[in-house]
Amino acid sequence: MKVGIQLKKIILIFLSLVIASQLFLYLSNSSWLPFGTQGDQAEVTDSTSMIEIDVSGVSTTIISESRSDLKTDLEGKGNVTVTKHGDSIQVEYKRKWYELFSGFNSPKLTVYLPVDYNRDMELDIGSGSLDFSDSGMKLNTLSLDVDSGQVHLKELSAGEFNHEVSSGSVTIESLAVHSGKFEVSSGKVDIKNYSGKLDADVSSGKFDVQMDKLTDSIDIKVSSGMASLGLPNEANFTLNGKVSSGIIRNDFPLNEATENKNHVGGTHGTGEHKVDISVSSGMITIN
Repeated sequence: MKVGIQLKKIILIFLSLVIASQLFLYLSNSSWLPFGTQGDQAEVTDSTSMIEIDVSGVSTTIISESRSDLKTDLEGKGNVTVTKHGDSIQVEYKRKWYELFSGFNSPKLTVYLPVDYNRDMELDIGSGSLDFSDSGMKLNTLSLDVDSGQVHLKELSAGEFNHEVSSGSVTIESLAVHSGKFEVSSGKVDIKNYSGKLDADVSSGKFDVQMDKLTDSIDIKVSSGMASLGLPNEANFTLNGKVSSGIIRNDFPLNEATENKNHVGGTHGTGEHKVDISVSSGMITIN
């Protein structure tokens, strides 16, 4: 008899724990909990100076269109919050640990932005993917931080562009900036149709950039990584290449050319823009 009573108590305790855990999971996914302002959209006003998008483990698409607010649409597991703090709006996506084992269908997040938003934007990408293309947006500053994710950008323009990539992969098509800074660790960056000032620091990654028109100075430092710089035939530049134990390959005919194991230099056209290249044990090709 006592054994039966004890067994019933154990069963009741077990059922209570199950009910409590399910209730906790339900509440933790509810948007009305008092842990801050949460929602799936926020009004973008003239005072909005920063939009931050922080995502990882999700396939994200950013679409600009004629609208006055920022709105998100999530398909699949996880939780997306749009929080407004003063003059900034933050979009954040998170998945709880138990949602990582919820099937093979990857969650998809779409972020809709006002096409006429022209101030600052920060994109922080973890292990997921991001597509931001055909936007026509003209931003004041655009910052992109990529860990191990994959990013595709297309037809963007900004006053300043700041980019850090660890082991991820980034493809950029048509980027017009006043100045751009790139820090590449062991990741891969492929840029086409770039215009503006360029400053790149490549560690052990791969950095390829192609310019249809040279309008400003270029400074590329390569440690043990690889890089290529594509310039138009009519580009006017002065090349100053310094080499330690690396390699600089130049396919351009140069006036007043100098070349030895530690230096490659000369001018092409009028020599208007500076092209400074520094290579330690890596390699860069100029073509």
